[in-house]
Amino acid sequence: MTELKIEIDAHEAGFNAARLQRINAHFARYVDDGRLPGWLILVSRAGKIAHLSAYGYRDLESQTPMTLDTRFRLCSMTKPVTAVAAMMLYEAGAFELKDPVSRFLPAFANLRVYRSGSALKPVTEPAREPMRIWHLLTHTAGLTYGFHYTHPVDALYRAAGFELGPPEGFDLAACCEAWAKLPLLFQPGTEWNYSVASDVMGRIIEVISGLTLDQFFAERIFQPLGMVNTRFRITEADCEQLATLYSPEPDTGRAVRNDAMDGLIRKPSCCYLGGDGLVSTAADYHRFTQMLRRGGELDGVRLLSPRTVRYMTQNHLPGGADLETFGRPLFAETTFDGIGYGLGFSVMIDPVVNKVLCSPGEFAWGGIASTAFWVDPVEDLTALFFTQLFPSSTYSLRTQLRQLVYQALVD
Repeated sequence: MTELKIEIDAHEAGFNAARLQRINAHFARYVDDGRLPGWLILVSRAGKIAHLSAYGYRDLESQTPMTLDTRFRLCSMTKPVTAVAAMMLYEAGAFELKDPVSRFLPAFANLRVYRSGSALKPVTEPAREPMRIWHLLTHTAGLTYGFHYTHPVDALYRAAGFELGPPEGFDLAACCEAWAKLPLLFQPGTEWNYSVASDVMGRIIEVISGLTLDQFFAERIFQPLGMVNTRFRITEADCEQLATLYSPEPDTGRAVRNDAMDGLIRKPSCCYLGGDGLVSTAADYHRFTQMLRRGGELDGVRLLSPRTVRYMTQNHLPGGADLETFGRPLFAETTFDGIGYGLGFSVMIDPVVNKVLCSPGEFAWGGIASTAFWVDPVEDLTALFFTQLFPSSTYSLRTQLRQLVYQALVD
């Protein structure tokens, strides 16, 4: 089995080196018994890398090892990038959080909300208040995803061609026009539901900036931060470094190639989504987390003010509620008790309620291909986990990594 270990002074970062090796031993079992193809884990504290290791393969069939230059589909780890982009425009005075979405996307005026009935014959009512920018950033807009399969409105999204991606030939503007014609799942601001809200926010970024979302990300975020290997889709030259996507075989749980979804990322597209689609490396996304850890600045480049980052990473759910009580039950590898939601990130309200060893105020997110990250302002710590297994609800990788990281922190 191929394993990569980088010699690092863990003690200097406040970790017990022997205890950190429990991370590798634990997650190696996932590869050795066939549940994961391979993984890459990066833990840093106060900007110093404390643990960096890779194990297994980025492609099982060719036995190509997992390496530091491996590229991963970020999937929903695109959403925090969109939130940062949005708040950069907010800091420039381009909008207020209470602004109606229809100020920038007129199709979102006069929205209808599902009340009862089936997908074939839904009964709707008018929205009692406009969908607002903060609703998009907190996933309280009433939008949904076709792949949820939990509600008649989800079925309406699928009927319109939206399940795991947009219909062929749709750009982001066309997607938003289509979503605005569908009923909302609930009245804006009254519940939380994971949705295309980040995609709609991405379109607003395009309208305000006059740039396509990929251009805005590249010119305003990736190039300034030195994230040279992060982009929407991939070039032909990148394909060799792209990790293959796998899914669990239903009978055995072993990772098998998911060629259908794997092909989506390799196919050219005119649609750059705010909620999905970026491909990156561990080193690049680590730079993004370090910018957040440092309050919006890295290596002399400031994207956001510290106060804006602190504001984004507070719980914005009404009444201080957590996702377990305010959100709709969805697929997830963890429960959401004790976890709130800010402007683009989950926010740990109470680790005792959540029953996972971590710190209050930690902010995080992950992707449906089982990538994940968190930033802990209390311990000045960041952690990233990369693999390519769909869906992310298959194993409790995020919570297991937390308990293994924090048990090794000794100062």
